[in-house]
Amino acid sequence: MKKRVLSIGLAVILSGISVAASAQCSICTKTASQLGEGPAQSLNSGIIYLMMTPLAIMGVIGYRWWKREKEVTANN
Repeated sequence: MKKRVLSIGLAVILSGISVAASAQCSICTKTASQLGEGPAQSLNSGIIYLMMTPLAIMGVIGYRWWKREKEVTANN
């Protein structure tokens, strides 16, 4: 079961990386295009990083909650 959760988590992270090209809003895209290709990619990476951090935290909290609920129902 642990391997399955880890593989699902890895798939979610990898799918988040694949959407990096569309992470910017239209205003950020225009500003980044004026700065050049390097800063635009860095801005995109930063947006993805900031997006994935809260999702990872919520995933860990959700997993721990699920495990705890599973233990509590097994003891009853």
